[in-house]
Amino acid sequence: MKHVRQFGGGSAEGRAGDKALLGGKGANLAEMASLGLPVPPGFTITTEVCRHVMAHGAHEAHGAGGATSSWPDGLDAEVRDALRRIEELTRTRFGDAREPLLVSVRSGAPASMPGMMDTILNLGLNDTTVAALAQRSGNARFA
Repeated sequence: MKHVRQFGGGSAEGRAGDKALLGGKGANLAEMASLGLPVPPGFTITTEVCRHVMAHGAHEAHGAGGATSSWPDGLDAEVRDALRRIEELTRTRFGDAREPLLVSVRSGAPASMPGMMDTILNLGLNDTTVAALAQRSGNARFA
């Protein structure tokens, strides 16, 4: 089963009717991308992953103690592939010191719940990427 659906660059793996699988935001982004609207490239982790984690317990870190992950098999590779696709489309790289890719992580659900879910903006911002953004923009305060 595929757990990551991509959108952007002229294609989308999903449509507006896929809210149960992609959440409202994910389904609408896929729909807009499929219509050719200018949507930044991205990907959606399906609601099936949430159901899997809920059924198999909270995520445990991989460590020396042999703990295992409750993520579905193959999810890590799918996310890496989707991130690589965004890097290709944007000509940036996550963590890069010259052309950094920053991403937003937004929670979603089939039904709208404004203000109830977390959003993380500018994921990938660190001392190295801030320096790159300052140089690219010519504005250290912006970075």
